[in-house]
Amino acid sequence: MRLRRVVERTFAWIMKCRRLVRDCEQLSAVSETLIAIAAIATFVRRAAGRVSNTV
Repeated sequence: MRLRRVVERTFAWIMKCRRLVRDCEQLSAVSETLIAIAAIATFVRRAAGRVSNTV
């Protein structure tokens, strides 16, 4: 149960990136890359201790 909350919270952080809210990319590789960039930005922001939620 605890792992599920971690995964859901991670997805919530990633979905704060506006471009990922709607999946309108034609290639799945583009979507995968955008998700990776959003995840990296989220983790860097959290590691730096910033509380801003905008990308």
